Amino acid sequence: WVRKTSDRRFAGQTDYTMKILVITPVRHIEGLADTLESLGEVTYLDAPTVEDLQPHLQSAEVIFTNPNKSNIYLGQDVLDGAGALKIICTASTGTNHIDLVYAERRGFKVIAMTEEREIINRISSTAELAFALTMAALRHVPKSFDAVKRGEWDYTKYIGRQMNSLTVGVVGYGRLGSMYAGYCEAFGSKVLICDPYKTVENDRWEQVDKDRIIAESDIISLHVHVTEETTGMVDQSWFQGMKPSVILVNSARGDVVVEADAIAFLKQNPKAILATDVIADEVRSKSGNPLIEYACEHDNIIVTPHIGGMTVEGQSIAYTGAAMRLGEYLASI
Repeated sequence: WVRKTSDRRFAGQTDYTMKILVITPVRHIEGLADTLESLGEVTYLDAPTVEDLQPHLQSAEVIFTNPNKSNIYLGQDVLDGAGALKIICTASTGTNHIDLVYAERRGFKVIAMTEEREIINRISSTAELAFALTMAALRHVPKSFDAVKRGEWDYTKYIGRQMNSLTVGVVGYGRLGSMYAGYCEAFGSKVLICDPYKTVENDRWEQVDKDRIIAESDIISLHVHVTEETTGMVDQSWFQGMKPSVILVNSARGDVVVEADAIAFLKQNPKAILATDVIADEVRSKSGNPLIEYACEHDNIIVTPHIGGMTVEGQSIAYTGAAMRLGEYLASI
């Protein structure tokens, strides 16, 4: 780890130096370290374990994090040792790596990008990855490339489908869901939208209930936040109604899908494909995950290591935006 201090100050900030503990890699993002160091005394722990965190928790007043590159779940077992903590700032829209109930009970201010529309509307990275996963699954890119590396050159096992012949079901009509739907429409797909809390104003896209999404879609892409309602939402009741050749894309959160039910469906339907950028409970544990274990033995699944928002542009916008919001909050207190 590296500790730095700076005499620079965010506009409006007092001379008091906040102690900021950064528990996610940030120094590769141009200008971000300068911004953070303008807010206080910064300690960088790029990929810490809970044990690595312990010596710094008692004095840290701000924790700056992101779930993509972290083994730390900020729950009671960790935060009990945070004697001076005032603020948790996460450069993400999702907050399932933070125990929000406990944070509120302790009086911690949580700063996230969830409602920062001016910032996150500029980030298309995750929607683009969802589309990339769709195309990779549709055209069997990973397994055909594996075959070439084995010395094979036979297309017959890798005949795919055209997007302009398919129906795409988009679950969740927020920022990313609407972007993804636009990409699919541009490729000629019929687009169905399922979101009971939004009204679809694009008359080229049909708003339907989940039963029609499940029954009619050749491709289903998930774009929802993790809530009590959506946790474990895609379970056996969904899978039993899906087409046996469906492509299910998950760039949202792993906890939305019941992984055991997904694996059972994939085993019973070898032409179906799960293309996921996320796994359940990935912040706390990645070892022994059933989807990863299944992927080691089967080729109707694609798993990427939560790279959805991890582009040069996406990281710069999200992380710098989070740091700026942190600075604005510090200046206001």
